[in-house]
Amino acid sequence: MKKSLGAQTLLYPSPAVAVGSYDTAGKPNVMAAAWVGLCSSRPPAVTVGIREACHTHAGIVEHQAFTLGIVPEHLVAELDYFGLASGAREDKFDVSGLTAVKSELVNAPYVTEFPVIVECTLLKTFRVGIHTQFVGEILDVKADESVLDEEGRPDVDKVQPICFIPDIREYRGLGKRLAKAFSCGREVRRRKQGQDAEATDS
Repeated sequence: MKKSLGAQTLLYPSPAVAVGSYDTAGKPNVMAAAWVGLCSSRPPAVTVGIREACHTHAGIVEHQAFTLGIVPEHLVAELDYFGLASGAREDKFDVSGLTAVKSELVNAPYVTEFPVIVECTLLKTFRVGIHTQFVGEILDVKADESVLDEEGRPDVDKVQPICFIPDIREYRGLGKRLAKAFSCGREVRRRKQGQDAEATDS
């Protein structure tokens, strides 16, 4: 029997990313976010939920753009710091020692030490409860050559992205490869067909 845990943000894991933006004064800023995900294939788009009280919120509204940095495991402390500190009170790049680079495509910065960057122009904004959902159209994804596989795609084992587990407030790495997507599910049909054939024979 399942036990009710109540209404809570328990969909996990969530990707933990760094949201880059310029603040209203044009200063590079970055924050940690886990309320984020893909939301459209055509156009390619992501959504990120940010509270209005966050310093990043006004910057995205002002500049109509943001970046998402895929943070590698060895920079987990820097990612957490980006969520603990406010860009209104301290320079997160100065404190962390990481480097802000201006995107060539959108009016937002990104962290050059992060191996994969998603550059977004603001497509739509709407409120859901205490969060604003910023929907960004993905104009480009940039990746360090060192994390690409033989076919030029980001290799998840080399990128080593971080996930966030909301209810226990932990960061985790990805686990082992389970199966090939859009492939392993065919076995379910084959298994059922085999069971039906056995039932018919008996």
